[in-house]
Amino acid sequence: MIKKIDHVGIAVKNLEEAIKVWEGLGLKVEEIEEVPDQKVRTAIIHVGESRIELLEPTAEDSPIAKFIAKRGEGIHHIALGVDDIEGQIEKLKEEGYRLIDEQPRIGAGGARIAFVHPKAVTGVLLELCERKE
Repeated sequence: MIKKIDHVGIAVKNLEEAIKVWEGLGLKVEEIEEVPDQKVRTAIIHVGESRIELLEPTAEDSPIAKFIAKRGEGIHHIALGVDDIEGQIEKLKEEGYRLIDEQPRIGAGGARIAFVHPKAVTGVLLELCERKE
């Protein structure tokens, strides 16, 4: 079951500069983490039940670096919180959705994640996100 919008991922060139911008709005970064297998550093801002996830590439060949090179900084993905990621993946596969991940992997904060291809979801990169809360 889809529970909520877990977070919105925003691709940025420079994490420290982006943090200044978002904290200037009165928000507070509560966590900074590097996710080596995804070649990204993240800064997490809690906003109510949801989060804003600032994403800085740590390598030129990372997905975030490629996104920024092609489209510039901005919204990279929307993540939906789910309570059974395997069940959601199977349901989407059965309904013919194009998936990037057919098995969950570990993302920032230890969440189990899987991506749905933007061509399957009206041009939006969609992340399924299961957290132990």
